[in-house]
Amino acid sequence: MKVNAALLRRTKLQAYTWVVLPLVAISGWFYPLLGFLLFGCMLGAVGLSIFRGRNWCDWMCPRGAFLDLFMGPISRKIIIPAFFKNEAVRTFMVLLIFTVIGVQFYLAWGDIPAMGLAMVRVLTVTTVVAILLGWGIHPRTWCRICPMGTVAHWIARRQQPLRTGSSCVSCGICTKSCPMQLNPSGFDKDNAFERSDCLRCFSCVYSCPKKALSFDKDKTVSCDMAA
Repeated sequence: MKVNAALLRRTKLQAYTWVVLPLVAISGWFYPLLGFLLFGCMLGAVGLSIFRGRNWCDWMCPRGAFLDLFMGPISRKIIIPAFFKNEAVRTFMVLLIFTVIGVQFYLAWGDIPAMGLAMVRVLTVTTVVAILLGWGIHPRTWCRICPMGTVAHWIARRQQPLRTGSSCVSCGICTKSCPMQLNPSGFDKDNAFERSDCLRCFSCVYSCPKKALSFDKDKTVSCDMAA
C-alpha cells in the first residue's frame, strides 16, 4: 500500500508540472518570450543538484514528468544502450546544446523575441528526440544525455548516497522500479550507492521487500540490526 501511495503522489506532482512543456514548446512559437522559461528549469536543475542531486529531474522537470506520464504506457521499455550512459557522449551533448544556444543568441543579440524563439527551437527539437527515444527504448532515455541533467549529475557526485543494508538479497526489484534503470543493490565497499544519476524518487526504497534501502544512514543501520 505504501508503494502505491508513493507512486500516486509522484504521479500527481508530475501532473502539475508536465503542462509547462507543451506550453513553451507549442505556444512559444507564437509567444517567443515563453522560451526564457527554460532558464528557470536550467537554474532549478543545477541549483537543486547542489543539495539533493538530480531530484529536480524526478517530477519538477516538465519534460521528465511528460516522459513518465505519456511515454511510459507506450514505451518499449528495453534496456537503455550503454551509448547513452557514456560520459564522452554526455559531455558532447552538453557542448553541442550550449554551442547551439550560444550561436543563436549571438546572431539574434538585442532582439529579445528572436532570442526567446531560439530557446523554443532547442526545446522543440530536443523534445521530439526525447519522445522518439522514449517510445523506441525507454521513457527516460533522453534523461541520460540531457545536458542539464548531465551538469546536475556532475555536481551531484557523491552527494546524498543511497545506502544499501546487509539485508539486501539482490532480488532486482529495486532495479525494475528505478525510472533511470539504475541498480540500487550495487553497493561499493562503503556500502553506499552513489550513482549521481539517481533522481531520489524513492521508488526503489518503497519497492524493496527487505527494507534494505535508505537515503538515511542511521535508518539503514537500524534495518540491519532489526534483521
